[in-house]
Amino acid sequence: MTSTHLTTPPVPEENDQMANRVMRKVAIRLIPFLGLAYFLNYIDRTNISFAKLTMSEDLGLTETMYGLASGLFFVGYILLEVPSNLALHKFGARRWIARILVSWGLIAALMAFVPNATWLNIARVALGIAEAGFFPGIMLYLTFWFPRAVRVRLVGVFMVALPLSSALGAPISAAIIQYWHGLFGLEGWRVMFLVEGIPTVLLGFAAWFYLTDRPRQAKWLTNEERTWLDRRMTAEHAETADVGHASARSSLRNPTVWLLGLTYFGIGYGLFAISFFLPTIVAGFAEQFDTTFSIAQNGLIVAVPFLIASAAMILWTRRSDRVKERMWHVIAPVALATVSVPIAMYMNTPFLTMVVISITAVGIFSALPVFWYLPTTFLTGAGAAAGIALVNTIGASAGLLAPYMTGWLLDATGSSKAGLWVVGAFMAMAVALLLVLRTRLVQVEEQRTTT
Repeated sequence: MTSTHLTTPPVPEENDQMANRVMRKVAIRLIPFLGLAYFLNYIDRTNISFAKLTMSEDLGLTETMYGLASGLFFVGYILLEVPSNLALHKFGARRWIARILVSWGLIAALMAFVPNATWLNIARVALGIAEAGFFPGIMLYLTFWFPRAVRVRLVGVFMVALPLSSALGAPISAAIIQYWHGLFGLEGWRVMFLVEGIPTVLLGFAAWFYLTDRPRQAKWLTNEERTWLDRRMTAEHAETADVGHASARSSLRNPTVWLLGLTYFGIGYGLFAISFFLPTIVAGFAEQFDTTFSIAQNGLIVAVPFLIASAAMILWTRRSDRVKERMWHVIAPVALATVSVPIAMYMNTPFLTMVVISITAVGIFSALPVFWYLPTTFLTGAGAAAGIALVNTIGASAGLLAPYMTGWLLDATGSSKAGLWVVGAFMAMAVALLLVLRTRLVQVEEQRTTT
């Protein structure tokens, strides 16, 4: 390994056959289920962006009030991320993930009955409290099952649920609002909240019986496979502990963890701004380009950048695992998004605008799975639980700022341009921090591989 790359060691050749067989079994068992949970997670978090198209008039929301309601989700989410992940480490993933799914699904469904803006804000805070710890919990859980050499690729397969939730969720949500309006005597946006919240509750009950906490408890593996995987992961965690941070206290005090969190804030600002306001941007084409789309057509248009990003994410993470390089596989796509995002609003047709927004989405989503490999290079045990949660907490705070700031700028200027320039500035900050982190993490990796 050279000092110019953050790399991962290959799986030893003598274990290739066993490794391939076990990884295939574990991936087939866990990734689709967790991916479905993440798919529902992001739909329930962001479907308010489509509800807004008719909900704002029903509840009397301005752009700023909508931005506030969107961002309030992250208040409880931020406060409880670290405690929730430590609870998962203590009580086990099966119980804790099931609890999270059931509680957030119930609240997501009950949002169908909010009578005014105040109750909408309360429901969004409650939804954030219920969801707290889900994503960092899954990131921690995957470190129990997948060795470093294959982790980025498989995390990429899991995280493809993120853009897919928008690619598929956008037209589904829009169609429910437009065509199921009046079902149960409810407005279309209320029906959408109700219908999309119920599957999460059902999946939560299934998680209690389906998930397995650790490899040594996996009855769906043979004795030989369980032993091999348990030993492999135990050795890998011990290796990380030798050079890293195994306690929650040391992890929370580690400057590299905070730098990673600030980097994720910059990336997350772009993610949340696009996720919560892209339907509004497309609706704005009516005034900008004298082009009108129905709610259902809006959903189909919004789906395109996320669908393209889904394919790019899979290809990029496979490349990262194939060449066993990480840092530039985060820096390059974030830089691409940084350059492209402010340009979008200066295109002179809806088609060109969506092309540039698609490039931005490719950059953001391609960076995410590789980024989440970085904390696991020096965190393990309770330190990983606390550190991963802290990184996600700092990043998630962008979800509080981005929707509110974007909505306020939209109200203040009457245009999306200012908001997207702010997105570009925060993502440029992420690129700068990644260049700083590159040196720190390469040193950690070199120390780990020589001990």
